[in-house]
Parts: sequence; C-alpha cells; structure tokens
Amino acid sequence: MGRIKPQNIKRITKRLVKEHGAEFKKDFQENKEIVKRFAEIPCKKIRNSVVGYVTRIVKKTS
Repeated sequence: MGRIKPQNIKRITKRLVKEHGAEFKKDFQENKEIVKRFAEIPCKKIRNSVVGYVTRIVKKTS
C-alpha cells in the first residue's frame, strides 16, 4: 500500500492536469520544470509531491 495524498495536493494536481495535461510527460524531472512554470508552489516538498502525483497520473492514463 502507498501513502495517501492530502486533498490539497490532489486538488492542485487535478487542476494542472486538466489545464495543461498535454504538456506533461512520463518523466519526473521534465514534469518538475513544467510545474514550476505553471504553478507557484513555494515549498519544495509539496511541489515534489504534486509532480510525483502528476507523473503517476500521466503514466496511468497512457
């Protein structure tokens, strides 16, 4: 079993995927740069959680 993501991370991720879904790739590092461009997330830990969740969603849907 994995860790349960907090609701704020899910909310940010779903909004980013809905608005910019075509730009995300299956690579964590590329997605990190894309998230930096589109979202203003001050905390590195939260940003990495969002990027990880985005990467997981993209891999799952492809």
